[in-house]
Order: sequence, then C-alpha cells, then structure tokens
Amino acid sequence: MPRIERTAEVVWEGNVARGAGAISAGTGAFSGLEFSLPTRIGAAEGKTSPEELLAAAHGGCITMSLASELTTAGTPPGRLAVTCLIVMDEVEGRGHQIVASHVEMLATADGLDDEALQAAVAKADEGCPFSNLLERAGVDVVVTARLV
Repeated sequence: MPRIERTAEVVWEGNVARGAGAISAGTGAFSGLEFSLPTRIGAAEGKTSPEELLAAAHGGCITMSLASELTTAGTPPGRLAVTCLIVMDEVEGRGHQIVASHVEMLATADGLDDEALQAAVAKADEGCPFSNLLERAGVDVVVTARLV
C-alpha cells in the first residue's frame, strides 16, 4: 500500500470556554464542521467533536479491514454495520484521556458462520492501523461482532 497523507484544517476563534471552531477536510469531503467546548462536553446540538471524528476514523478503518479479511477468506460481506464509541474520561494525574474504543459490528455475508466471522474480526482488528494506534496509547479497544 502506498504512503497515505491527508489533511484537515481547523479554525478556532475566541477563548476555550466561549469560542468555537470549524473543521474542514483537505479533500473537500466535508467543510465547516462546527465544534466548541460546550458542545464537546454537553449536548452536541448538531456540532461535532474530536472524539466523534476519532470514532468515525476508527470505525471506518476497522470496517475496511474486516471487509478485506472477509473477501480474502472467500466470504465477501454483503453488508457491514459498525458503531464505534470513543470514551474520554478523567485519568488521575493525566487529565482527560481517551480510555476506550468500543466497536460493535453487524455482518451479513453468504456462507459466513460465526466462527469464521470471529476469526476475521480478530485479524481485522490486528491489521487496523487505528486499533493499533489506540492500543499502543493504552486505550482499551473492544471489538465485538455478530451475524445478522
């Protein structure tokens, strides 16, 4: 696989308590995703957060990894529905830290049984760069999957 580089642009105006920012993708895939401290720690009010973007990144990466593993095993997915929950919490002496990523996967694939799915999920998690990054950082990564 070739080297991959992507950018995001962030603009923030004001102090942390009352200011606000916007995130845009260098590719133009999204622009002006608003975020602020009140919507990061409270009700989202239609705005995003760094944690939500990390959940999307981890969820997207491991989904592609599972699709690859299932295809290689001869049972390409018909559909994968994945939810990723990123948890940030106060860690004594370290402030707020990302402490967990919980990934739940629902899979459909012709000829796929649960044993083969679990084996593919383990390989997908092992091969997912975002899972690896989070685990090296001490984050508890939990991946579950079931057939539907």
